[in-house]
Amino acid sequence: MTFWIKAAQLLLSLSILVVLHEFGHYLTARYFKIRVEKFYLFFNPWFSLFKKKIGDTEWGIGWLPLGGFVKISGMIDESMDKEQMAQPAQPWEFRAKPAWQRLIVMIGGVVVNLIVGVLIYIFVFFSWGEEQIPTAKLTDGLTVHPYLEKYDLHSGDNVLKLNGEKILHYNDINNGLLLRDQRELTVQRPNGDIEIITLPEGIEYELFESGALPAVGLRHKSTVIEHLITVEAIDEAGIKKSDFLKSVNVKLIDDIDFESTDFLSSEKFSVTVLRGEDEITVDLTKKQFEKLLEVSPALKGGLKSKDQIIQIDDRKIEYFDEIVAALYVSTEEDASVSVLRGSDTLTFTVPVSEFGSIGFAPIMRDIVDMEVISTKHYSFGQSIGRGASKGYQTLSDYVSQLKFLFTKKGASSIGGFGAIGNLFPGQWDWRLFWLNTALISIILAFMNILPIPALDGGHVVFLLYEMITGKEAPQKVLEYAQYVGFFLLIGLVLYANGNDLYRWLFGG
Repeated sequence: MTFWIKAAQLLLSLSILVVLHEFGHYLTARYFKIRVEKFYLFFNPWFSLFKKKIGDTEWGIGWLPLGGFVKISGMIDESMDKEQMAQPAQPWEFRAKPAWQRLIVMIGGVVVNLIVGVLIYIFVFFSWGEEQIPTAKLTDGLTVHPYLEKYDLHSGDNVLKLNGEKILHYNDINNGLLLRDQRELTVQRPNGDIEIITLPEGIEYELFESGALPAVGLRHKSTVIEHLITVEAIDEAGIKKSDFLKSVNVKLIDDIDFESTDFLSSEKFSVTVLRGEDEITVDLTKKQFEKLLEVSPALKGGLKSKDQIIQIDDRKIEYFDEIVAALYVSTEEDASVSVLRGSDTLTFTVPVSEFGSIGFAPIMRDIVDMEVISTKHYSFGQSIGRGASKGYQTLSDYVSQLKFLFTKKGASSIGGFGAIGNLFPGQWDWRLFWLNTALISIILAFMNILPIPALDGGHVVFLLYEMITGKEAPQKVLEYAQYVGFFLLIGLVLYANGNDLYRWLFGG
């Protein structure tokens, strides 16, 4: 059900934004008396789900949900209507209009997406307000990724200011370090001492490449094990990364004595796992089951659900982030894990995966500083200023993060519809729906203005060339550019969605 809720939100969000984007082209074209032959939500190769001719325009819904389009008379676009372009230009055609009018038509969709993004932010802030978590009010400090211990930053420390600005939400620290080149932190230690720590240039690449994200968060005391899980996939056995282990041979995991003669003499193992909302049973050979133990370190080490982790090696454990930090430094080694089981304190030697994990999911508890979370409400006038500021910051942050695409990890992290869909929550939440829709609208605006043939930005490049030189680009050049741009976009779509598929299949 979670999948379908996310899919429905994604489809509705993209449908709204695609229609509004295309209306940006449609309205500007009609304003300059340019004929629009088709207006479609989704693409319609071979057939349409719905179509109706009203005036000069055919309105319709295609079956391929990869966007939408308007077919403007006298323009080289994805329709590649060479027959029309071979005829003399007519007064109502795109090519018959001055270059400045054609430029306005081409940027109409991008402008609408930017305006829509800002308007959504305005009405979200006016309707729901804005969550604030001022770090100055935290009593237990922040959870800090253990990678930053090398720079003398630790969980329990509190970041009060970033580049001299007070922190109104802890996510501003993550965005500041990763996207805004903010590196000077005013840190309050658990004993109350205040220090200034300046991180080195390039810290954003360090954090990204090392996977130390988010860099900071809120602390919680989720130290009791709820499920034992896998830390890697076993492809040939149908086991995925992060499967929750439930039972073996119809016996609950916690009730099994893995050292018993009867159990060890088995040649086949029927393993039931929880994967999302699904319960899946797979049959494993003895060799495959031994591999399952290797990718389930907590299970192999003897931990059980309801165990409370109280110490790892020489570190006392009170907060979940202390477990993360202790395992981070024990990577690829065995860790001594002490747990409270009932009234007994037991100690186990547990292997630690190369990812700094032993394979468990905790019973989640609320963050310790819940009372610090508040909502700031805005008047409508205040919402306009805050919405415009949020829209600008969203665009700036998105442009900034594109630098990571030129790293090895960044190229492999590109996602398609699956990644976009995961922005939405598993339960319908209108506030989060509109916030994500605003984000996607601004992303679409930026992506569409990129100077890639077949995108609006590609057309803009040729129009600017014409306005500067006084000469139109040859029609053949426009046609070939459209072909090149189309195949580039198809390749990018296949690559991005291929990454989504790979991550889904192999738990990456």
